[in-house]
Amino acid sequence: MTQTALARNNSVNEQVLYMAMELSNSQWKVAFGVGGNPRIRQIAARDLSRLWEEISKAKRRFGLPEDTVVVSCYEAGRDGFWIHRYLLSVGVKNLVVDSASIEVNRRKRRIKTDRVDVKKLYMLLTRHDGGEAGVWCIVRVPSEQVEDERRVTREQDRLQKEIGGHSSRIKSLLILHGIVAKVDGRLPLVLDKVRLFDGSELGSNLKAELMREFERWALAKRQMSEILNAQRAQVRAAKRSKTTLANRPIKSQMVAFLMALRGIGERSAWPLVDEFLWRDFKNRREVGQAAGLCGTPYDSGGSVREQGISKVGSKRIRKLMVELSWCWLRYQPQSAITRWFDKRFGHGGRRMRRIGIVAVARRLLIALWRYVKCGVVPEGALFKGTTMKAA
Repeated sequence: MTQTALARNNSVNEQVLYMAMELSNSQWKVAFGVGGNPRIRQIAARDLSRLWEEISKAKRRFGLPEDTVVVSCYEAGRDGFWIHRYLLSVGVKNLVVDSASIEVNRRKRRIKTDRVDVKKLYMLLTRHDGGEAGVWCIVRVPSEQVEDERRVTREQDRLQKEIGGHSSRIKSLLILHGIVAKVDGRLPLVLDKVRLFDGSELGSNLKAELMREFERWALAKRQMSEILNAQRAQVRAAKRSKTTLANRPIKSQMVAFLMALRGIGERSAWPLVDEFLWRDFKNRREVGQAAGLCGTPYDSGGSVREQGISKVGSKRIRKLMVELSWCWLRYQPQSAITRWFDKRFGHGGRRMRRIGIVAVARRLLIALWRYVKCGVVPEGALFKGTTMKAA
């Protein structure tokens, strides 16, 4: 009798309440269960008190004690990670799932509703918690500080696009009337002096539109300058610090170490650190996979081919590393990576060089990760202000 009671208590203590959430802007679908058919509820979006009530009701419905462990999941999306942090704060074990890694039916026409999706998430969650490997990919959630710090580099990207957009719009409006002008701080003076083909002035509405575009251009330029000045001040302070590379206490010091290498400037170093190098990778394979720069071979039956890079990681980092790789080839001609590229792809055509630069991007990213993490300087790399190879 005692052994039976102990076994029953152990089985109850080991029970888990599974919760999967399908999020939308107005309503959340929530599926609860203990491994079988789930109970699906609908609540208003972002109603956390109602969510906690539904968790309590689900425990009572399935006959679970109040201290039962709750394991939940939801897809990464526009809601970000605040829900994840809330669930952790109330004792719920939550997983943020990469949407692209969720398996789907391969039929051409498949049923897709929030109810179907949340049931699918629930079933995958039970399989994952049961120990099945490869069910999906889990998103590595950054800390609130890390997430806040990378807002700056993302704002820079948006400001750069705004500056380019306003500049192109101004040039396009002027070229409609046969006028070519440079977009800079002197544009208002230029608009007062330019004349149309017949010697007349610009139309009042056209000039007013140009001035409004110029004001938005100037505002974006000013905000960009403020961000760059703040970043430069942080780098100057980091260079004066006595902290070694191995300690890596703050991101500005990592940026300073990267900027010491030829071919890497502030516009590359900051996003590289904020978006990627803050993570703790175990090996070079994890680095390549997180950036989506690993190959995807197809070897089935008699068909063998390479499908290209996986592109499952950060799109920002892939784009940045390809641009940075071209700069590396130019400013680091004696490095081992550049010599490898020249030997393998240097004598090929433009297509081969475009393929080769992706391989350079992966090798360079791994080399920079080792440099920042362990202080291992890329082989043959030069530092700014020197002409000798790095030791």
